[in-house]
Amino acid sequence: MAKKIGRRFEGKVAIVTASTQGIGFAIAERLGLEGASVVISSRKQKNVDEAVEKLKNKGLEAFGVVCHVSNAQHRKDLIQKTVDKYGKIDVVVSNAAANPSVDPILRTQESVLDKLWEINVKATVLLLQEAAPHLQKGSSIVIISSIAGYNPQPTMLMYGVTKTALLGLTKALSTEMAPDTRVNAVAPGFVPTNFAAFITKDEAVRKVAEEKTLLHRLGTPEDMAAAAAFLASDDACYITGETIIVAGGIPSRL
Repeated sequence: MAKKIGRRFEGKVAIVTASTQGIGFAIAERLGLEGASVVISSRKQKNVDEAVEKLKNKGLEAFGVVCHVSNAQHRKDLIQKTVDKYGKIDVVVSNAAANPSVDPILRTQESVLDKLWEINVKATVLLLQEAAPHLQKGSSIVIISSIAGYNPQPTMLMYGVTKTALLGLTKALSTEMAPDTRVNAVAPGFVPTNFAAFITKDEAVRKVAEEKTLLHRLGTPEDMAAAAAFLASDDACYITGETIIVAGGIPSRL
């Protein structure tokens, strides 16, 4: 990273789910660059190992645990192994998401609805239930929502609904976890990652997405990481229950 960044997470321990690529990896890297011990997780051991290796090669303190967020034992292991290794948890970034279908809502199969709710909403709640006893005073939760939570996109309408639910979950948890833990969210706009490959593989779709922004460009994983790191840091110590929209000016609300 060319620009100078601070060291706001010295001595802190941060867990980031779905953090072996894309936005999750960028967030883990940013927290690590700012001094955090970072716990990487995702579904495949190979991906976890590779991501940890990348961070260690940059001189960062990283540890990896396989975690499919909808698996109860995996969630337990993620928290337990983190506490066994580092003794505490200061930051949890809940980034895992799925969008298994492009069907209209009224034609979406029940099994797909279940998967969307389970991974995009329920898993965050269940993971935080596991993490809560180990969170330090002054800890911070960052939930990754989406601009789709405000403006549902035609091919991902039900996904958008789950991301709207996360806006409410952020408010509710901030009330419940105050005053010791702050809970905020980041709502990314269009970011061309593997998860959102549909944006980039078609030039016309990409152009439309860029034109929807005021800044005439798509977001980068690093843009999202900067916002997540701010919310997780003590620079945001008087902010809780809020969602920062990082979408290049795509309209979201008044």
